[in-house]
Amino acid sequence: MEYQRTGGHSVSRLTAHIVWVTKYRYPVLEGDIQIRCRSLIIQICEAEDIQILKGVVSKDHVHLHIEYRPSQNISNIVKLFKGRTSRKLQIEFPELKHRYWGRHFWAIGFGCWSTGNITDEMLNQYLEHHRKPNDNGGNFILE
Repeated sequence: MEYQRTGGHSVSRLTAHIVWVTKYRYPVLEGDIQIRCRSLIIQICEAEDIQILKGVVSKDHVHLHIEYRPSQNISNIVKLFKGRTSRKLQIEFPELKHRYWGRHFWAIGFGCWSTGNITDEMLNQYLEHHRKPNDNGGNFILE
């Protein structure tokens, strides 16, 4: 049986595939910025009790397959990811201010799909296609 999250009055396994993109789809998530974005997402998940099942930070977008508590909702989770990463990345990498002069790092909106209608294996195969052939794990959040 798969892992289930238990609370005082609930048992659940809520999983979702979330995608959000950089503003204008600029390919700025490379090198140190990509690595820092990855570490910030991991920190947010640890702080908010969100489990990353798999994830990828690509050049211009982020894919996450997460498991979350029933008391959380997807729009607030994405708001946390986008807000905290945008603020921290722009503070730590001043060169981003030249491209994002209005302090908006991420595009408006996001994509979200429940993974209940597809298998986890199908989603993980999809995320594998985002891995670069010669990349030694730099763009993967979790193997």
